[in-house]
Amino acid sequence: MAAAAQPRYKLGYENAPQGWWTMLIAAPPPSPPALATAPASAVSEVVVRSTRLPTSAADAAFSVVRISPDALRERARLDEALQSAPGASLFRRTTSFGANPTTQGVSLRAIGGSGASRALVTLDGVPQNDPFGGWVIWSALPSEAIGSASLVRGAGAGPYGSGALTGVVSLQGVDAVSGGAAASIGGGSLGDFRASAIASGSGHGVQATGVGSFESSNGWTPVRGPRSGAADVPLAFRSRTGALTLTTDVGSAAAAFRLSGYDEQRSAGLVGANSRASGAQASATLAAQPTPQKAGWRLQAWVLTSDLVNRSVSTALNRATTTPANDQYATPATGWGLNAAIRTGGTDRSLEVGADLRGSDGESRERFRYLAGAFTRTRAAGGAELVGGLYAEGQLKRGPWLLALGARADGFSTYDAHRTERDAVTGATTLDLRQNGRSGLVPTGRVGLRRDVAAVEGGFLRAAAYTGFRVPTLNELHRPFRVGNDVTEANAALKPERLYGAEFGGGIERARSSLTAAVFANRLDDAITNVTQRAGPFTDPVAGVIPAGGVLRRRMNAGRIDAYGLEADGRTRLGAFELSAALAYTIARADGGDVAPQLTGLRPAQTPRLTATSALRWAPSDHLSLSGNLRYETARFDDDQNLRRLAPALTANARAEWRFAPRLALVVAIDNLADIDVQTGRTADGVVSYAPPRTVRFELHAGL
Repeated sequence: MAAAAQPRYKLGYENAPQGWWTMLIAAPPPSPPALATAPASAVSEVVVRSTRLPTSAADAAFSVVRISPDALRERARLDEALQSAPGASLFRRTTSFGANPTTQGVSLRAIGGSGASRALVTLDGVPQNDPFGGWVIWSALPSEAIGSASLVRGAGAGPYGSGALTGVVSLQGVDAVSGGAAASIGGGSLGDFRASAIASGSGHGVQATGVGSFESSNGWTPVRGPRSGAADVPLAFRSRTGALTLTTDVGSAAAAFRLSGYDEQRSAGLVGANSRASGAQASATLAAQPTPQKAGWRLQAWVLTSDLVNRSVSTALNRATTTPANDQYATPATGWGLNAAIRTGGTDRSLEVGADLRGSDGESRERFRYLAGAFTRTRAAGGAELVGGLYAEGQLKRGPWLLALGARADGFSTYDAHRTERDAVTGATTLDLRQNGRSGLVPTGRVGLRRDVAAVEGGFLRAAAYTGFRVPTLNELHRPFRVGNDVTEANAALKPERLYGAEFGGGIERARSSLTAAVFANRLDDAITNVTQRAGPFTDPVAGVIPAGGVLRRRMNAGRIDAYGLEADGRTRLGAFELSAALAYTIARADGGDVAPQLTGLRPAQTPRLTATSALRWAPSDHLSLSGNLRYETARFDDDQNLRRLAPALTANARAEWRFAPRLALVVAIDNLADIDVQTGRTADGVVSYAPPRTVRFELHAGL
């Protein structure tokens, strides 16, 4: 029985101001980095040693991009700020402003997007990828709480391990707050509301930093025009986050303890389709800095929990009504990890050896097969996996030459695979799959060589080669899912993805300007791909009914993906002006082999050929700063068979900041300045979804 369409979908919060004050009481919210970053000595007599080992000199031999503090500060969401770097891409064009949690994956270089993230995201060394699905809940990482962000492009072997298939997004949290506290509040044209605060203080040898945020939006309707119907509703959104970090000295070492939590609720743009993601993290870190006489070391333990509620629907052909399709009412998952490292040496030579162990387990609990006004089946599907590795990485500098060399060996095991489906009324078992898991040993490594060019001030050349791997997530292994009328089946027999790559580049790095460029070649073996099996209508013995307008896909290790490309990044300062530009151009092709020959020669889904960004900032006085940025992306495909084309898009954003006092500023920001229709999705029957229209927001930033 079809569910009647409603005028709009509302989440389980009252009006925004009430929710904001509730959050301010529950967990003190974050602030703009411009007000938030300062040495600990500026706010306290307590000076705590860092729990982070110094940046390795080996990084200079690889492709490492650092996101500027301005780029972090000027974007409302961290994932949007990351896209200013060439090669950084989200799974789909929709950012965390409107994306379902299961599509919030990130990859570096256009090797083929995945909701599971083909890049590892860490915060102070702790993985932020969800233990069940591998995606990243970006609202749990408000950009105000991030002190710096670095992107390591290319397979992240070395100290990173599983998950760093296309690279690593390394985040470092804000250590302290200049002046002791800061806050921001703002609103926008889509009913947006956001409040954040950060505070730090110390006493009895302990420094504490608390940060939190609350955000809500009425959202926009992604499907519009003549193909839209009463079933299409706005992508409403609510999120709240909070974190507390305690640091202290323990003898000659430093210790840090961090607790954090998040909760977000979303409408999926259709009546009855919505999601809720929640979770918590705890970590403990103990570290001693290296000296010329003594080795440095680091020990870390962490645990995180997450849960996902995700309800999907199918739509009538006229999009007037929706019918419940799946109710993923709980997805409890737990991840944990231990890592240790020892580093010896100094600037000219160093060696780091270490070990890490990560585990995760989780289960999706669902109701599905909606008939005669009720769900008639239940499903519990999940499992566990364990990955552990040893690594060694060293660097040697001789005159203008720098050599970096690293090797890893990782063992993995996936186990306890189960998928049980039952009749919702009688409890009788209708499907019971207990597939064998996989285990194996994966060697990886990387080598980099860099030479400074004395004839050019700041000039250098470099070359690197690397391998990496990613174990399939529990979600890919065990849980089928549905988007509209399209169904994708899981596959517990998936193998790890492997990536092999090489690159050559160079550039000029000076105090006021820089220009870098590199060409690269990557090959992804055993690529996990959603492979189209058949178009509806028909009934599959495992997946069930595939309606007209829908298709059945299955996750498979479908051959390989080859990607060749160019990346370039430049920036310069000219008086009060700062100009930056970046581009990533990639030729990517799939080879489906015997598993999916229909994919051979096609471009991987969600992979644009060219992405280019530019930004201009002008600060004519201490009180006023103006900035704007452009982002262009060529066409991409929303499916593996290159049938659902998403048109190219050029968007512009603008921002003005007026500083009334050293610690008080008003910001006006306009996103999608020209109100461009940016296509983000296309269904099998041609219905197109769009990114947000032009939006205007106002923000007030204050140091208290």
